[in-house]
Amino acid sequence: MDTRDAIAQARDQGLDLIMVSPKAEPPVCRIANYGAFIYNQEKKERKQKAKQKKIEVKGIRISLKIGPHDLENRKRQALKFLMKGDKTKVELILRGRERAYADRGNQILQQFANDLAAENPAITIEKNVSRQGNRLFLIIGMKK
Repeated sequence: MDTRDAIAQARDQGLDLIMVSPKAEPPVCRIANYGAFIYNQEKKERKQKAKQKKIEVKGIRISLKIGPHDLENRKRQALKFLMKGDKTKVELILRGRERAYADRGNQILQQFANDLAAENPAITIEKNVSRQGNRLFLIIGMKK
């Protein structure tokens, strides 16, 4: 149908001419109430957004001088986060003179990740140990 005829027909009905698919050849339009059309589009988007699973990144902090029992507690907490489907960011903060021993911090984080992977083979390191200022961190997740 010609564009002018479509616009005239829409005005006669008291509705709007809405372009549904502008990339099609010829472009596809429909005669409808524009406000209702936009409302339904937003409603579909909200429904899609509600169905999406949001993956959170949970954080665990450890230190260079952490004791073995505290480290076990952190591992249990990380496992709980991972089993829920969340990714886990393990962070080690180097304070003062500890900054000179960043390699020791790196070893602690690697050992932490290896111990978790030994408990559950589905656990993987998503981002290896990296350093930002006085912090070392790695991100752990579950295989899909």
